[in-house]
Amino acid sequence: MFAVLKTGGKQYKVQAGDVLRVEKLNAVAGDKVQFNEILMIGGDTVTVGAPTVAGAGVVAEVIDQIKGVKTIHFVKRRRKHSSQRTKGHRQQLTLLRVTKVLASGADKSGVTPAVGTAAARRVAHNAAAVPPTVVKVPAKPKRATKAAVATE
Repeated sequence: MFAVLKTGGKQYKVQAGDVLRVEKLNAVAGDKVQFNEILMIGGDTVTVGAPTVAGAGVVAEVIDQIKGVKTIHFVKRRRKHSSQRTKGHRQQLTLLRVTKVLASGADKSGVTPAVGTAAARRVAHNAAAVPPTVVKVPAKPKRATKAAVATE
């Protein structure tokens, strides 16, 4: 049985036992994560989602957090300008081993859903941006002034 899952803006065709390099997930080595955005399930019968297959999931175990191959971007201005610049980048990736492909019942599996680091930062930022609830404290009764006591 195989599945086509979507994560990090890319699609992967996986089956049990496959090792994947995906965009960085908010998990540590040894964690189990579940992908719920399944576009297609294949095997004896093929199920294509519209846009996703309801109740389907892929369970994977995080092997490690790694960095991708370094890419070099060289920028050079033309002619009379002697300006050059070299930029490098190494993408952060998560190494996964697929353990199970679930055609149904993924909602009740109890495995934490796979969340990318950008989504985790967005949730944390939105939680911090929510203003704290305002609790009204009843006002203290005012003390009697000397003038008010003198008139009584």
